[in-house]
Amino acid sequence: MAFPLPRRSRQARIAWGSRVVTVGGDAPVRVQSMTNTDTVDAIGTAIQVKELAQAGSEFVRITVNTPEAAAAVPYIREQLDRMGETVPLVGDFHYNGHRLLTEYPECAKALSKYRINPGNVGKGDKRDRQFGQMIDAAMRWDKAVRIGVNWGSLDQELLAELMDANSRRPSPWDARQVMYEALITSAIESAKRAEAMGLNGDQIILSCKVSGVQDLVSVYRELAKRCDYALHLGLTEAGMGTKGTVASTTALSILLQEGIGDTIRVSLTPQPGEARTQEVVVGSEILQALGLRMFVPSVTACPGCGRTTSTTFQELAKQIDDFLRSQMPVWRLKYPGVEKIKVAVMGCIVNGPGESKHADIGISLPGTGEAPAAPVFIDGEKALTLRGDNIAQEFQQLVEKYIADRFSTAVVAS
Repeated sequence: MAFPLPRRSRQARIAWGSRVVTVGGDAPVRVQSMTNTDTVDAIGTAIQVKELAQAGSEFVRITVNTPEAAAAVPYIREQLDRMGETVPLVGDFHYNGHRLLTEYPECAKALSKYRINPGNVGKGDKRDRQFGQMIDAAMRWDKAVRIGVNWGSLDQELLAELMDANSRRPSPWDARQVMYEALITSAIESAKRAEAMGLNGDQIILSCKVSGVQDLVSVYRELAKRCDYALHLGLTEAGMGTKGTVASTTALSILLQEGIGDTIRVSLTPQPGEARTQEVVVGSEILQALGLRMFVPSVTACPGCGRTTSTTFQELAKQIDDFLRSQMPVWRLKYPGVEKIKVAVMGCIVNGPGESKHADIGISLPGTGEAPAAPVFIDGEKALTLRGDNIAQEFQQLVEKYIADRFSTAVVAS
């Protein structure tokens, strides 16, 4: 049996101008992210959107919560277009999205997708009418929609109905199972309502976000059984640092391995001074580690041990990794396929030469007590040995030359 399993969802389209990002079906699993700027600050938001896009986010969500934010959206789009950045924008709407999309048509046009939370579109008689206004806007401007249910803002009327029905069961479910059912029912019924209004099913993406790993896995397994809409995965309020990274990686990896999920977001709380782009890096690394996508050249490096009391190999590994990531916005266009290469930075003779031979280009630095020489292997063969105080700089130059030579040749040959 091949792993990960193939996905089973239909395909959706998210577009801006000539750029079309397909989601679901046989399209790659997409990485998305969200700004944390004040949307009213059009310049600051556009700058962060571009940073996220250059880090690998294939569409970026922005908060649209006030008339001022809605009025700023066209200017954000205009600023991005001036910077040559075509990443599609997603508008995140809660409570007043029906009014903002109706009263600010330029905002509705500038966005490529609308995120609608069924739990926050209104109550009672208003709910269907206000949900309908948002779907009308999506149809009028030919936009995709993500119906995003969140257990922190679940439709309380639906939950109460399901609780009542559950109390009448011969063997009632526990409260957690009822919560799962409420999430799934809210998402699917909202999607069916949108289709009944005339929105194409291939313009709909669903999500049911929770903050627990096992909860997310259980909900999405059942959701995937009961519909074929494209699915967005994300552990909501995952947290910061190691906790958020590990929890998101665990939950998303289980589901992706089972063929569930078409777009992902790693919702990390930034640590003080940390770039917003970290959540994009983690999302990309999850897909790359699973073998689903390749985003940047991979750097193999040993963890270090008593043989490697020097920190040289650690510093070089980080330097090379940072260098490769910083170059990818340019290399992605200049050298198609560059993201597939493998670089090794090893710290001693035990596994160093072997790992370096397996990489496209690798270096085996001397460990404690070893001869002060660093053999470099290119395409499995020892090419040269570096010595002296400038090994790091010289190896970086070799990596850059290797990429230029290899991919320039490939471009010419094609």
